[in-house]
Amino acid sequence: MAAKDPVVEALKEYTTCDVSDALQKLKDPQVRNGGFLSGLSNWSPTRQQEDTKIVGPLYTVKYSPLDDTAPKLAKHYIDSVPEGAVIFISSPRVPNAVYGGLMTARAKYQKAAGTIVDGRFRDLQEQRDQAWPLWARDVGTAAPGEVVKVTGVNVPVELQSGEDQKGVRIHPGDYAIADMNGVVVLPRSLAEQALPLMRKQVEADTNVAKALAEGMTFAEAAKKFR
Repeated sequence: MAAKDPVVEALKEYTTCDVSDALQKLKDPQVRNGGFLSGLSNWSPTRQQEDTKIVGPLYTVKYSPLDDTAPKLAKHYIDSVPEGAVIFISSPRVPNAVYGGLMTARAKYQKAAGTIVDGRFRDLQEQRDQAWPLWARDVGTAAPGEVVKVTGVNVPVELQSGEDQKGVRIHPGDYAIADMNGVVVLPRSLAEQALPLMRKQVEADTNVAKALAEGMTFAEAAKKFR
């Protein structure tokens, strides 16, 4: 069993919104939109209906068009997924699915934390039957081999699903947090600075919510506790 990452354990206490709030407060130029990755939502085990959440370091997989000059990866990426990792698959915008039920069966055996597909996936019922935490842009039916190939593993990738977030880069080893609200990436280099801000913000918001329930105006509560 892999040793527990203290940052992962700490992040399990917070929502994606908490993480985004902290990142926005840091105002670091390497992070846009509080680390949020637009265009990705939760599909399994249910469609944003239960308390599904994953936290873990990113294991990135890069798909490229077949005519890309980069060679196809010799070994299958799914056999190298580390325990506790969040699989992040980046695919060009194609109709084909780049992730399916058999990949989940292997990832589950290797004790990965879950999968984020920046593209389409398939075998939705299989994903749900395996109770697999999965976020993606959309579903599909066709296998990927006729249009794309895997050209890199654990390399930086660019977000494909976020039409309003051109140029956003996702780096292997950074922390992914995904829940009903969506997907957020916390750079590893900012984790120690961000965690105390999350604690402070959650405490403040809890006090504000309590004050609002007791009749205080929002302006008063925000001034007093935030």
